[in-house]
Amino acid sequence: MTNQPATLRIATRKGLFTFVNAGNGADAWSLQDSAFVGDPVSAVLTDPRNGDRYAALNLGHFGVKLHRADAGGEQWQEIAVPKYPAVEGEDGVSLEQLWVLAAGGADRPQTLWAGTIPGGLFKSEDRGESWRLIESLWNRPERSDWFGGGYDEPGIHSICVDPRDSNRILVAVSCGGVWETLDGGDTWQLYGQGLRAEYMPPEGINALAVQDPHSLAVCPAAPEVAWIQHHNGIFRSGDGGRSWREITDVQPSTFGFAVAVHPRQPDTAWFVPGVKDECRIPVDGKLVVTRTRDGGGSFEMLDRGLPATHAYDLVLRHALDVDSSGERLAFGSTTGNLWVSANQGDDWQCVSNHLPPIYALRFDPDTGG
Repeated sequence: MTNQPATLRIATRKGLFTFVNAGNGADAWSLQDSAFVGDPVSAVLTDPRNGDRYAALNLGHFGVKLHRADAGGEQWQEIAVPKYPAVEGEDGVSLEQLWVLAAGGADRPQTLWAGTIPGGLFKSEDRGESWRLIESLWNRPERSDWFGGGYDEPGIHSICVDPRDSNRILVAVSCGGVWETLDGGDTWQLYGQGLRAEYMPPEGINALAVQDPHSLAVCPAAPEVAWIQHHNGIFRSGDGGRSWREITDVQPSTFGFAVAVHPRQPDTAWFVPGVKDECRIPVDGKLVVTRTRDGGGSFEMLDRGLPATHAYDLVLRHALDVDSSGERLAFGSTTGNLWVSANQGDDWQCVSNHLPPIYALRFDPDTGG
């Protein structure tokens, strides 16, 4: 169990909320700050290299906005958003949502990556002041096979930069599979052997470019180990995402949206299961988190402190996180409930029942010990 100080950023349908734990007790959480109250916040990032904070807003009629607060400051300033270039003779493509933000490697302190709907990957080399579409991925012929899952258009929701090599990046697309670059985005390879898409006709179940990885995560200490919470189950890779092994017979369900991986123990991962497709609620109304510590060989159901009946909480793909200690976890739901554990999920504390629907949450880096 950890009693280290921690900061947790919560992106919701009605604002960005910051909760802190001063380290004087595992359960001593309090609301420190709120920003953009009333506005939908679709993504949040605290840059592990310098402490800058980023928040993406989806303002409907007023479009997508991106804001940055410099490390140590409280003032947010609006910066550029990714923009699709105009192509002569084609209808314009517009940004619908900024779905995920990721920091570049430690050796590139001003580089950011952004995954968007409708399926574009963007790169900034000046802390978000300008953005460039990665056309090498956008122009791949396989993109014509991509399609939307929960949204009408496909989207890039997971960007995993290898901490050993900033040029190696894994990207996951719903629905468009798993992609890897080894040269910083100049070229791409589509992977995913072993994934399956049972929503496709029989001849297309194993097609790589139509897979729906709901969330992709890697172990920072061993990035060759990756986990996917897929629309059709839980999958693990030991070769950097090139091939995958399906993990079955996990109770109460292998369906879900989120996955978190221990920062130093690649065989330890957490999931929040539910009932697919139409229901998307906890199985039998009982909210649980599942955990494996042996690479998927066995799973535990963790429920101490979680509601055992009449729970209708859906946990979205960015709404589960583990801190840098590997001890503290947090997840939030579309019903505005927020839970935190200080002992790897063995026990849970409800921090709030009254937040707006939670889209994403992230611990500030290096605050967990």
